[in-house]
Amino acid sequence: MKRLIFLLLCLLPAPVMAETRVPANQAEISLSFAPLVRETAPAVVNIYVRFVTETRRRTLFMDDPFFERFFEGFGQPTPRVQNSLGSGVILSDDGIVVSNYHVVGQATDISVVLNDGREYAAHVLLGDQASDLAILKIDNAENLPFLPLRDSETVEVGELVLAIGNPFGVGQTVTSGIVSALARSGGSNGRGAGYFVQTDAPINPGNSGGALIDVAGRLIGVNTRILSRSGGSNGIGFAIPADLVAAVLRQARDGNDRFVRPWAGATGQAVDADLAEMLGQERPGGIILAGLHPASPLAEAGFDVGDVVTHVDGAPVNSPGEMLYRMSVASVRDTAAMVRLRDGDADTLTVSLIPPPDSPPRNAITLPEGTSLPGLTVARVNPSVIAELNLPIAAEGVVVLDGGPIGRRVGLRRGDILQRINRRDVDTPEDAASILANATRGTSVRALRGNSRVMLRF
Repeated sequence: MKRLIFLLLCLLPAPVMAETRVPANQAEISLSFAPLVRETAPAVVNIYVRFVTETRRRTLFMDDPFFERFFEGFGQPTPRVQNSLGSGVILSDDGIVVSNYHVVGQATDISVVLNDGREYAAHVLLGDQASDLAILKIDNAENLPFLPLRDSETVEVGELVLAIGNPFGVGQTVTSGIVSALARSGGSNGRGAGYFVQTDAPINPGNSGGALIDVAGRLIGVNTRILSRSGGSNGIGFAIPADLVAAVLRQARDGNDRFVRPWAGATGQAVDADLAEMLGQERPGGIILAGLHPASPLAEAGFDVGDVVTHVDGAPVNSPGEMLYRMSVASVRDTAAMVRLRDGDADTLTVSLIPPPDSPPRNAITLPEGTSLPGLTVARVNPSVIAELNLPIAAEGVVVLDGGPIGRRVGLRRGDILQRINRRDVDTPEDAASILANATRGTSVRALRGNSRVMLRF
């Protein structure tokens, strides 16, 4: 019996001991992120921003819900200096830096601090609120470390990534994760213009503008926002793809101070399962066009309301934000190839990539002192104004660009489309200026605000 037990013990596999030794070759060393961080971290900078805002001394009536709108604009304005922080990524050795618009867009003073402690002043070359990107230039800098941009079309879900930034102002910090998803659309600006790479690498306040890099040290995207109820990282972070960064950078180098994206002149919605069944599509996908401006390049190319756009330059598009992104990254060219699905048949049309036309001329007019609404600025609605103010695609008439001190106080807002003033139709900026110049007591204004009609009397 003892001999049998001995034989059984001999047949059992020997216990595996944990191996603890120094890595013996470069392949084993590369299993650590340390060499990658050592190479890329110098190109990620901390950004310290100072900006001045105005606050007004509040009164008892200003806190009352009924009287609040009547006291808007009253009180002595007091300048207030605020500070914020974020991150940025150096893109060239001469000091071109990308960050988020919400970090530096309203800044009066910008300081860029490298991870070796060197500090430089910087200024904004181009800012674009819609994409939340800003391009900076570091003053008097040369031979700086920088990160190359990766082609966004080669990024795949599941890739290992590192997020580098300055969360909570504690200093440069590195976190790791994977690419969780691609083509996440929708935006914090409420316009649905966002298009993101999703990652589970922890991103926290202060990481905004920092780098999301791959294991080869290339910039995949610029960290911009998180999805969180608590304000902390829950493993759902978003980065702006490098291809869009490249498009914005290109225009900044060309001397633009704002990003001019191609204009579609169209509205549409994603084709879901119900729409796909109605349209006879095998599966959901694409964007069905719900409206086209007469000057739209899609209309000129042959698209019509009810057509479905399924691809732009060979890439599928499944939301308006995705289509806008595809057109934006293609803006270096003059045209884009779009696949049209109509009555079950697909064909490819060539669409011109043009900025929104500023015609007919907007003819902006600012009312002088002595009129009922001094400082009010109005303009004719055209495609450029529609894109600038995010107006409905079919908007026409006269729009408010600036309410002026009294106009804002009585309730006029930027983007309001004026229809009637004192019971008289308003068709041109000259009409509005003439009526308000001769207005006496008891002025009334009817305007469109989004999809709502508003009446103002003052």
